[in-house]
Amino acid sequence: MSESQKTGGAEVAKEPDRSPVPRVIRVVSRIPATASLVVLVLAAGIASQGLWTAASAQAWWPAVAYGLPSLQEGRWWTPVTGTFFVVDPWAYVPTMIAFFWVGLLEWQRGTRVTLLYFVGGQLFAVLATTAFLALAGMLAWPWAVTLAGTLDAGPSGGTMACFAACVGLFASPWRQRAWIVVFGYVVIGVLFFGTLADLEHAFAVVLVLAIDRSFRIRLASTRERRFLAFAISLALGVVQLITLVIPTNGPFGPTAALDGSWIEVAVDVVVILLVSNGLRRGRRWAWTLSVIWASVNVLVAGLYVVLAVAFPADAPLEWGDTDVSIATSVLWLLFFAYLLATRSAFGTRRRRQLGVERGTRSPDPATADDARELIETHGGGTLSWMSTWEGMDYFRTSDRLVPYQKHAGVVVALADPLGPPEAARTSVAEFIHAAERSALIPCFFSASQVVRDVLPTGWRSLVIADDTIVDLPGLAFTGKPWAHVRTALNKADREGITFRMTTLAAETWGIRQQLRAISESWVGDKGLPEMRFTLGTLQEAEASEVRLALAISAQGDVDGFLSWLPVYGPAGEHRGWTLDLMRRRDGGFAGVMEFLIGSSARVFAEEGAQILSLSGAPLAHEVGEDEGRIAQMLEQLSSILEPVYGFRSLHRFKQKFNPRYEPIYLLYRDEGDLARIGPALVRAFLPDATLRQYAGAGIDMLRGS
Repeated sequence: MSESQKTGGAEVAKEPDRSPVPRVIRVVSRIPATASLVVLVLAAGIASQGLWTAASAQAWWPAVAYGLPSLQEGRWWTPVTGTFFVVDPWAYVPTMIAFFWVGLLEWQRGTRVTLLYFVGGQLFAVLATTAFLALAGMLAWPWAVTLAGTLDAGPSGGTMACFAACVGLFASPWRQRAWIVVFGYVVIGVLFFGTLADLEHAFAVVLVLAIDRSFRIRLASTRERRFLAFAISLALGVVQLITLVIPTNGPFGPTAALDGSWIEVAVDVVVILLVSNGLRRGRRWAWTLSVIWASVNVLVAGLYVVLAVAFPADAPLEWGDTDVSIATSVLWLLFFAYLLATRSAFGTRRRRQLGVERGTRSPDPATADDARELIETHGGGTLSWMSTWEGMDYFRTSDRLVPYQKHAGVVVALADPLGPPEAARTSVAEFIHAAERSALIPCFFSASQVVRDVLPTGWRSLVIADDTIVDLPGLAFTGKPWAHVRTALNKADREGITFRMTTLAAETWGIRQQLRAISESWVGDKGLPEMRFTLGTLQEAEASEVRLALAISAQGDVDGFLSWLPVYGPAGEHRGWTLDLMRRRDGGFAGVMEFLIGSSARVFAEEGAQILSLSGAPLAHEVGEDEGRIAQMLEQLSSILEPVYGFRSLHRFKQKFNPRYEPIYLLYRDEGDLARIGPALVRAFLPDATLRQYAGAGIDMLRGS
């Protein structure tokens, strides 16, 4: 029985092999160079007893370790042999972790490229460090003289080169951010700790930068330049606190813990905390103050140097720890240079309205009537009518309106810009520019392919739903695919259910009260209030352009109702209708929704409409394998939210009407914005939800899962 086993006459399929061993073998086969290097380092550690005894304490150490003394004494082979030994047993842990980046580089770029980076980076780091110390030692520089007589071992130069090469593979803007982390690591290491390994790491990074030139800050967006300034300023504060409480031994001399100036560090930290958020938001005052304070720090350090040179015997050590001050001033100098290079990104002032500066006279704000006029004149998408709802603001572009809401520092544009289709690219660019000038995060929610096609280079897209479109010309409920709809229509006819297409204003007071009672009953069953933004209520159904589909029982009760939003084409024609509200009475006709949608489709088709949009169920998109990790996370989120809102159930229901699908996108600059966009969308959809309601919804999710 090769494919199955039989037990008691029943055929049982063999369980698939879930052993991790084949997977490990497949991974290792992709990274043979990395695996070989790890084995060689561990084997050398076992053979030399370096895994449990410090290598530098053993007799063979000078014969394999690299450094200036080894080359001066003719041991030319040590840059190679020293690669496979580690100084101390505890250092094997970070060494093995560092090989992750070697493996990642090999996985992405192949064995040959990885070996070139590793071998070239290791040899260059060792030899460049040796040459630098040979020259610096001639200057009677105590730090350089001490390091010049030191031996070292380990592959950290090669692994650092591979790490830097991996950073060059990151997508923008993560590449620039990761490079800032790398720079911070090597600069802080050299300035404050100053070991032989720190110098080797710095030279390895310099080599990779010279080869791939992947750090191009001038190509970073305005928002990215502000974010990097914000991160660097905070890092400066953290560095000063750390160097105050731990000993250092950098190029400017050794320091003891708690031996620095508390006042100097405290003032720096206060200034940093004051300006950091202003830098993130692109405020000119924050940039100006940062430049001034960076200059002060550099000038004070320069004064220390001058006094130390002029009065070496009475250097002002009692003013504070001059060694740390001088080292820190190098960081401030680099920060000063960065601020000057990116000064154009810091010119924002507080604004009252998107795109309008304080102190200037704002034009008359656009209104929902303006949005409605543009939709009826130039047409729109299936979600465009939602932009006329209460709570929307409008940004005027050259010849369009961009409807949006602002929450938590994010401006969320809804659907596509309103106006002539040919002006989409200009409108999108102007909206993004205005948002960034106001230090806000722009994104487009429920946008179509039209907007996705005109986005700036580097923007990301995420399918958040599928618009379900039913084409009306030639519609006939025949064949097996329409069995559910035919059954509902026939059952309604037998039970005396009648269909009426109307408007809310045209109905009697009694019918309107029934509609409100059904709606309030539906909301009362939810742990959270009615969602807004792209989901309407009866308030939005009051517009004369919105139509209601009613299912009336033989007793005159409303068993269910739908609201339909108009979809306009050019010149104000009714191209189609979009489904918004779906409500049914408890205990009413079981197939009322299939009956209402099928009957509405018949009416609209007879009127000459082209499409019927059943709208898109949020988070119900079926994620493909090529859509990325974030899309897969949203799919998991959909499963978690299913007990509360039933997005997937709604999506399955709409499949009964055999629609075609058009993707609906969330468009954003990069993944770093998602942490802010998420809460902003929550506030847009649930503007009135309380903490108690969120907690109750969380309990429902746990019960459902």
